[in-house]
Amino acid sequence: MAIHPILIAPDPRLKIKSELVKEVNDDIRQLMDDMLETMYSAHGIGLAAPQIDVHKRIIVVDVVGKGEDPQPLCMANPEIIEVSDEDLPHDEGCLSLPEYFSEVIRPTSVRVRYLNYENKICELGADGILAVCIQHEIDHLDGILFVDHISSLKRNIILRKLTKSKKHEAIT
Repeated sequence: MAIHPILIAPDPRLKIKSELVKEVNDDIRQLMDDMLETMYSAHGIGLAAPQIDVHKRIIVVDVVGKGEDPQPLCMANPEIIEVSDEDLPHDEGCLSLPEYFSEVIRPTSVRVRYLNYENKICELGADGILAVCIQHEIDHLDGILFVDHISSLKRNIILRKLTKSKKHEAIT
């Protein structure tokens, strides 16, 4: 397994739409394992392949609390097939926008269809933080960041600060 560097916004590669996975084979399983290791290393609860500059429709999530046994979910070609009628705001952050959080309104529950680690078609109903995380990571597959769901004023402030930070890091 390997830990990959995570792209930081406003990197244009984060806006590229990802391609479908033909099948979950050994190469894709290795990528999923690497993504999990990268996510855990960064103390995240979700990671999409585009965040490590791989433009395939793959996400990994694990929303268990500290001290609990990991319960990773690996999904290829995840597709939301049902959403609840009720929406709620959640404070969201992102490994590609480190240290920034904002309230995003999303459906409270979703049903998702995907290919699992064994290349089997599965469906999962999710609510709470798991539903939020899955929606957030699927957005990445379409080149959408959580800041694309907030006001342009807030989004521009966050992206300007990240650009400034990246420039400062490049100098030092």
